[in-house]
Amino acid sequence: MHLTSVAEIRRRPALSPLLAPTTAPYGPLVTVIAPIAIGLLYVVLSSLLPEPHRRRFNAIMVAGAGAAYLSGGGLGIAEFAFTALLTWVAFRGLESWTFIGIGWLLHTAWDVVHHLRGEPIVPFAEHSSLGCAICDPVIAVWAFMGGPSVIDAVRSRVRRRSRA
Repeated sequence: MHLTSVAEIRRRPALSPLLAPTTAPYGPLVTVIAPIAIGLLYVVLSSLLPEPHRRRFNAIMVAGAGAAYLSGGGLGIAEFAFTALLTWVAFRGLESWTFIGIGWLLHTAWDVVHHLRGEPIVPFAEHSSLGCAICDPVIAVWAFMGGPSVIDAVRSRVRRRSRA
């Protein structure tokens, strides 16, 4: 497996927006803010599902994320090993929010590797792996919190304020 060297990134700055911020075609709004918003939207929509269905749905999503790069084959056999690892993590996530959070963080690391190698998750969108690497930790933080329903939390807060 070939890992991109720092020298190679310097020669090909499009491999890392950290070294060449002007390579991001749409600026910080699409490159950073949009993935965070997508992660938050995912959390809100997942909150519509009651427990334990919410946790199980999220475990299935982690399993799917593990296979997201398979069609590109950018990392060869490592793609299959990663898919197997995330499948096991997702299986454990069926009963554990912690494993769901771990799965999203593992996928974040995989996104970073693919971004640095120039193997984006969406082949025609150069920075798609970077966006995924920004979005996934948002979901992971929520999972590590136990995947609470943010909708229920907002409703409870509104009720408490209306009583006061």
